[in-house]
This record gives sequence, C-alpha cells and structure tokens, in this order.
Amino acid sequence: MAEAAVQRPSLRGRFITFEGGEGSGKSTQIRKLAERLDTAKLRAIVTREPGGSPGAEIIRHLVLSGMGKLLGPEAETLLFAAARDDHVRTVILPALNQGIWVLCDRFFDSTRAYQGQLGQVSPELVNAMQRVTIGDLKPDLTFILDVPVEVGLQRAAARRGNASADRFEAEGIKFHQDLRDAYRRIAAEDPERCVLIDATPDPDTVTAKIWAALREHLRATLTADNPA
Repeated sequence: MAEAAVQRPSLRGRFITFEGGEGSGKSTQIRKLAERLDTAKLRAIVTREPGGSPGAEIIRHLVLSGMGKLLGPEAETLLFAAARDDHVRTVILPALNQGIWVLCDRFFDSTRAYQGQLGQVSPELVNAMQRVTIGDLKPDLTFILDVPVEVGLQRAAARRGNASADRFEAEGIKFHQDLRDAYRRIAAEDPERCVLIDATPDPDTVTAKIWAALREHLRATLTADNPA
C-alpha cells in the first residue's frame, strides 16, 4: 500500500501514543513514524509525557529528579495529572483540531502502569484523574513496545552514557519486570486500541511492524466509519 493511502477524509488529526519500559525504543520509533507520515504528506507533531508543554516540562523535571517519589505515589499521580492537563489543553487538542497527527511518547497508560499497578495507587484515584485531565480523549492507537528487561536496561544505560539514571531508570530489576508485566496486561485488556510490538529486533524491523499495524488499524477504522 502506498504511503498516501493512510490519509482519511476527516479533518481531525490522529492521536498515536507509544508506551513501554526503559530502553524499549519509543523515541526512535516515534521519530521514524513522524518521518514516514511526512513522506505521506501528513502533518504530525512529536511530543512527550510528562512534559510536552511549558508548564508540564517544569513538572517533568520535578518528577524525574525524584521529588514525586519523595512525596509518595498518590502525590506523584497528581503531579502527572497536572502535567497532562496542561499538555492536553495547550498542545494535543489544538493540534488534533487542526488536522495534525499527534505522536506522543507516553500518555495515560503510563500512569496506569507506573502509579496504578506498581505504585498501588487506587484505581478510583487513577480513573478520577483520567476523567479530569482528558475527558473523552483517548488515543486512536497505542503501540506498546515490549523488550526483555535486561535488554531494555542495557539500551537505557548505553543511551545515558555518563549521565545519572533518572528516577525510574534507577529502580531495581523487579520494578522493571513488574512494569513490563503491567504493560502486557494493558495491551491484553484493550486489544482494539493497543498493539503489542516485539521491539527486540533492529529499529528498522520494528518500524516496519509499526507501519504495518498502523495501516491495518486505519483500514479497520475507516471501514467501521463507512460501512458498505
């Protein structure tokens, strides 16, 4: 299928999120997808969470420095919610409403995995924060990049070089294994939205898997929107 075949008649942009543990290759794959969409003559922006907007970037610094951990998982959840609210209002929704595709490195699934399942924050609080910050907004498609923990941590260390590990990279092996399990459960619970991608192979192979899954998802949703 030609690149241009991913286009659709609706003026609203698509919202695509990438999730996964440390070193799973999210940043690389988002960049590659953005390049592919540009080739297809589709406007796209790349953003991230926590962060993506001026206010949210300030909160990102607090969280990754370890401040959120000191305050406890519930307070950390509130920090993420505040960052997401600013991000959605000032970046994501305006772009989607202009017909721009939004490619986001992490979104609410990260809160569900990190704070909800690993931090044992109550589902009631997680769901309440989700309702307040994003309302009916949810990704059109979420790619969950899956790699063995040891592989991911090795990649993260190589990427980091001599810099210090951030608040999440510095956690122990069990934390990262539990995180991988949490993401796999999220993918299993919402198969219409989530695509679990084996991100162990080389980046170009992973990119090809993502592009094929994206085209298949768009074929399915376009058919559903325009039944014969």
